Amino acid sequence: MRHRSWAEPWKIKVVEPIRMTTRIERERHIQEAGYNTFLLRSEDVYIDLLTDSGTSAMSDRQWAGMMMGDEAYAGSRNFYHLEQAVRDTYGYHELIPTHQGRGAEHLLSKLLISPGDHVPGNMYFTTTRLHQELAGGTFHDVIIDEAHDPASEHPFKGNVDLAKLDRLVQEVGAERVPYVCVAVTVNLAGGQPVSMANLRQVSEYCHARGIKVMLDATRAVENAWFIQQREPGMARHTVAEILRMLCDLTDGATMSGKKDSLVNIGGWLGLRDPALAAKAQNLVVVYEGLHTYGGLAGRDLEAMAIGIGESVEEDYIRSRIGQVYYLGERLLDAGVPIVKPIGGHAVFLDAAAILPHVPRDQFPAQALAAALYVERGVRAMERGAVSAGRDPATGENRYPQLELVRLTIPRRVYTQAHMDVVAESVVALYEERERVHGLQFTYEPEYLRFFQARFAPVGAPGVLDHDAAATDEEERGFVLHGSG
Repeated sequence: MRHRSWAEPWKIKVVEPIRMTTRIERERHIQEAGYNTFLLRSEDVYIDLLTDSGTSAMSDRQWAGMMMGDEAYAGSRNFYHLEQAVRDTYGYHELIPTHQGRGAEHLLSKLLISPGDHVPGNMYFTTTRLHQELAGGTFHDVIIDEAHDPASEHPFKGNVDLAKLDRLVQEVGAERVPYVCVAVTVNLAGGQPVSMANLRQVSEYCHARGIKVMLDATRAVENAWFIQQREPGMARHTVAEILRMLCDLTDGATMSGKKDSLVNIGGWLGLRDPALAAKAQNLVVVYEGLHTYGGLAGRDLEAMAIGIGESVEEDYIRSRIGQVYYLGERLLDAGVPIVKPIGGHAVFLDAAAILPHVPRDQFPAQALAAALYVERGVRAMERGAVSAGRDPATGENRYPQLELVRLTIPRRVYTQAHMDVVAESVVALYEERERVHGLQFTYEPEYLRFFQARFAPVGAPGVLDHDAAATDEEERGFVLHGSG
């Protein structure tokens, strides 16, 4: 008999109870949160798919490492463990730790961007673009066109379009392009990977013109897995080997250890140029802390060093991607529109296709995320017009081609049963999608509005019309079906 089932390559040693709520409770909670899932209390969430950032479960080895934190202000031994782990796994000799990836983005932008500069990249990311803009730069999207088509099955939708990149460089001059920012994988495209061949082409093009290539390596391990599985000739290499090959093509990287490195806090900036690293060390002292701790405790540095090693274990990464695929395939089987192919860290619902009756200026992705919480207590994240923000020149809303809801899977946290509940909840909502109403702003902060904005339903008392047929027990998930 051929074995077709699989299970997670870990055992559960510690459990954290999660609370189940009723529909009435969730309607009140989402209203109090201004229909923004970021403003919900975690204790009111059943299955939390808001983000994979800092939400992973640490291993017994990582917890053991936490007890060996050297909490010296300067020269902690845990820093040197992390430094060696980054050198061995990613290949960057110069390491500047930061409290998270956003700190590394800030340092990189201040180091390399001057007012009037232009920074191309394979699709924007919210915090990255803001740091670039605050430093006086202008972001330019040079990703391939397929990335903007949710239905495209292109295996490497994160690839840079070399023709777009060249047109920009020709227009503004290479001297006004300090670096190209290459994200692996591309979050807002649906967790889509970049091929080794494409990054090699980008590297050759840029280095021939004196332009640096900087990696957003937050999910580079997942990208390496996709290369191993999809790119011709790469199957003979391990994920660890492919990761190092990717990094060897670049001049440096920003890293949020809260993703691939399997920790709850921490990040780093990795560089090759010692002179540039010295400037970064000077800045990190100003903004984060001494260059040997960068806003982190010694125990955090140690946990990240151990997590880096665990992240490239083949069994782990196979199961990590496999769980995302399991959820995505269940939704595809039910006809739910999602971004294809399924990405590495999340399944992205095509909110514009799911809610065609909700206009773009009523933020269908925000509405869908809020409705999903009301439906079953599943917390997801909007990745559409709200996240895109406003054009700094015109003040008008940006409307990206992709209007998505991200179902982000924390690493080593949930079981397949949790994925089944999520799938059933999304399918149930999709089948009665006309019950969902659009939203309008009641409060909009100046920066990164998706974190703190508040909304109100348009022309309805709530974001989701009540399902009169649902029972309290069904909503809590307690009904067992059988002969009983």
